[in-house]
Amino acid sequence: MTYNQIEQEFDAYSGWRERLYSGIIAYRDWLKDQKLIDYQTEQRLDNVLYTLQDDKLHVAFVAEFSRGKSELINAMFFGDLGRRVLPSAAGRTTMCPTELSYDAGSEPSIRLLPIETRSSGTTIAEYKGFAEEWEASPLYINDSEKMSEALHRVTEVKYVTQEHASSMGLPIASEDGTDDGMRVRSDGYVEIPRWRHAIVNYPHPFLEQGLVILDTPGLNALGIEPELTLNMLSTAQATLFVLAADAGVTKSDMALWRDHLYSKESGNAVDRLVVLNKIDVLWDELRDEDALKSELARQIGDTAATLGVPEEQIFPVSAQKALLGKIRADEELVSNSGIVALENALTNMVIPAKQEIICENIRSEVADIGAMVGAMIDQRFNDVNDHIQELEGLNTKNMDVIEDMMDKVRDDKRHLEKNLRNFQATRAIFSRQTNQLYAHLNLAALDRRIAETKKDMEISITTPGLRSSMLKFFRGVDSVMDDAAQQAGEIQELMEGVYRKFQKEHGLANIRPRRFSTNKYQRELKRLEERHDYFVRGMAMVMTEQAVLVRKFYESVVSKVRQIFERANRDADDWLRTIMSPMESQVREHQVQLRRRLESIKRIHKASDTLEDRMAELQHVREGVSGEERKTTELLESVLRNLQGRADGEASPVALEQTA
Repeated sequence: MTYNQIEQEFDAYSGWRERLYSGIIAYRDWLKDQKLIDYQTEQRLDNVLYTLQDDKLHVAFVAEFSRGKSELINAMFFGDLGRRVLPSAAGRTTMCPTELSYDAGSEPSIRLLPIETRSSGTTIAEYKGFAEEWEASPLYINDSEKMSEALHRVTEVKYVTQEHASSMGLPIASEDGTDDGMRVRSDGYVEIPRWRHAIVNYPHPFLEQGLVILDTPGLNALGIEPELTLNMLSTAQATLFVLAADAGVTKSDMALWRDHLYSKESGNAVDRLVVLNKIDVLWDELRDEDALKSELARQIGDTAATLGVPEEQIFPVSAQKALLGKIRADEELVSNSGIVALENALTNMVIPAKQEIICENIRSEVADIGAMVGAMIDQRFNDVNDHIQELEGLNTKNMDVIEDMMDKVRDDKRHLEKNLRNFQATRAIFSRQTNQLYAHLNLAALDRRIAETKKDMEISITTPGLRSSMLKFFRGVDSVMDDAAQQAGEIQELMEGVYRKFQKEHGLANIRPRRFSTNKYQRELKRLEERHDYFVRGMAMVMTEQAVLVRKFYESVVSKVRQIFERANRDADDWLRTIMSPMESQVREHQVQLRRRLESIKRIHKASDTLEDRMAELQHVREGVSGEERKTTELLESVLRNLQGRADGEASPVALEQTA
């Protein structure tokens, strides 16, 4: 796959997203014009549009030092620029995790978070909201030398005492070399990264279309920043694990794979691609092609067996030759480098994965709104048909019959108003149950639980004690979610009773209020618990610097738990604000139609209208409702078709579940 073909894949994905966005706008605007949605439903569609606008494609590159990872990123994404974007040289280069993305609202720049911020207990995600904590340098994208100089800052180190390094939770390498960590110089000082994290804002076509590249520098970086594993790697649509063909799978490579990429519990490595880089070291003019192929096949087989993945997930590549070939427009060198197969696999993995996430997030929302709108249109049909049926029974102006009809409509209207007054009592119960649901998901209560757990951990100095504290914490938050689920079920049951009453007594369309489930939050909490337990179980008796690491991991865990609770609160709030919208919309529509029916009968009664005139008018109204239905169905089906994937011929089609 050539660079242009990769660009076409991203362009096709971007085009699909734009079509979906435009289709939802057209659908929303039409519903507003026809008065088929209320403010709350309009807000739901606006949230769907925001989800599409805020879309990002995350790809993470993970490797130990000197595996050619930065060069691989240069070759895959920046070969068209004729130069290296990320610094790449022998030995250690990138010293801190680096994100490459693009924000059109900011100037091209590199932002660097000082390593000292590790002592604050604040996560990287939180620091992203405090611009003053970062050191920013402009990127002069038209000046290669200045840009290279700015980006080279990710390689910077500094030297501190061992005590200072340990206080920040930075592991120190053992004297015998059996334990990895920060290197101690002959003068006793420790070499540490100058920066904790870097964010590069760079205007490249891929990045402009929402691609975010995460470059992580080795086992130590992942070990000292658990947030990378818990948040950034876990949310990536694809992760590339880079090995060096001349080194094979080393002990530190295996530790990185086992501890941060491969889940032994689930056997999950399906979203991982393994890159066997630097295969050009095997190129030897003194050996024939068959011998080279045999040697490469052997290395692929050994790597697959060691990591426990299929050979199809192993991609032999020479990133340096691929970059050189792209810069020189040498198609043969690019082909021989093996980069084509890797690019193809990555594109076929990351775009469908992200597309599926988008569709999963908005499919049920759009379908739920479509069902509600359909019920509204059915209500309009039912009301106009009932009125036509009433008038068809009047072959003469029988005053008694007309008065009976007026009395019946008035009775329906009074009965509806009475039920609405009774519904206010139900609202009081609903309000109490709502407050109970919010109490279960209360963030202040969660913060108190977090503080108690942290206090317990500070008292404990053993691994079992730390595990016990965290187990208690997770059991507590899971129990809270269970209580929230039970409360949501009671609210659901209450509202379903209200829906049934109005549907039975007033002939409203048979729809049910949408549900609120805590399952997805509890699944995330369970994954976090497993990840934390796996981390702690891998440690021996907790020593001083290890205790700092454990607490660092804990801070990342609780930060993620708090994010889950914040999302649960937002989702619950949205659910509670909209749970009554379908019924209220139907009731309002029914009220309007009752008023119209009463006015129509009154006009006939007063002989201000002929029966024929009114029948003709109602037939016209019914035709209008039919037109509304056709247009609404057409716009909704257009949106749902886009949710099934892109059109054939534009890009690789993505198979998605049929919308329920």
